[in-house]
Amino acid sequence: MDLKTLYARTVEGWAERVNAVPADRWDDPTPCRDWTVRELVNHVCAEDLWTAPLVSGRTIEEVGHRFDGDLLGGDPIRSALAAASDATRAVADSPPEGATVHLSYGDEQLEEYVLQLAADHLIHGWDLAVATGGDPRLDPALVAEVSAWFAEREELYRAAGVVGPRAASHGDAQGDLLASAGRDSEWGPNHAAMARFSAAFGSGDVDEIMALMTDDCVFEATGPAPDGRRHEGAEAVRAVWDELFGQTREAVFTEEELFVCGDRGVLRWRFDWTDEQGTPGHVRGVDVLRLRDGRVAEKLSYVKG
Repeated sequence: MDLKTLYARTVEGWAERVNAVPADRWDDPTPCRDWTVRELVNHVCAEDLWTAPLVSGRTIEEVGHRFDGDLLGGDPIRSALAAASDATRAVADSPPEGATVHLSYGDEQLEEYVLQLAADHLIHGWDLAVATGGDPRLDPALVAEVSAWFAEREELYRAAGVVGPRAASHGDAQGDLLASAGRDSEWGPNHAAMARFSAAFGSGDVDEIMALMTDDCVFEATGPAPDGRRHEGAEAVRAVWDELFGQTREAVFTEEELFVCGDRGVLRWRFDWTDEQGTPGHVRGVDVLRLRDGRVAEKLSYVKG
């Protein structure tokens, strides 16, 4: 496929998904764990705004910080689509083969830069679709082109921290590409629920924690030994969280790893606090969770030590 055609089609697919984002989904989690929907779209918007100056030969230093921060403003769809349109036009009008662009890691061939952009739009288009309830199917021709390009770069990208560990594939070309980029092609509502659940514990937001648990939820605490204490029903479980966050000084949960498979989830965490003398302490543990309809129905906790 012609490179400029490949790029234009990946951006078009991205733009279609941006245009379909529901008004109430901008704060939802995405497969890119550090980004909400808005933050994901803002990232690609910045990438699109950078495209024209870089394709024209300008340097990072010349562009400066004009594309830092929030670029979406009060109308995120319009801002993102305008940036995508400008980027598409810049690539269509770009110099012939052999041109050089000045990137953060050094000079690069224009063709390689455009392939990087195409891959980013294709994969982030999937991220956006699954995060917002859109159509996650990618054009097979685009998947084939990007997969062939990325196959020789996967380990380099992983070593540089650009993509996460290879995920499990589910036996199709799209799933293979997503797995190589560190994504589970079956990412869905349970993954989003787990991300919200972990974030709620990280912020100590008891209301949000309980909103993400079923009315008949069960929590098994780690103590007393050997089997812990079982708490059944939302009222009983909420009382545990109220006591934990209300009576523990500087209580902070930090996610270390999260894994979801079907209706089961595993969350590895670290819990830090400060005692009455101001001495810090911590434990590390793991939750084995069962999910139902996008909410946590069972949380079985185990602590190291």
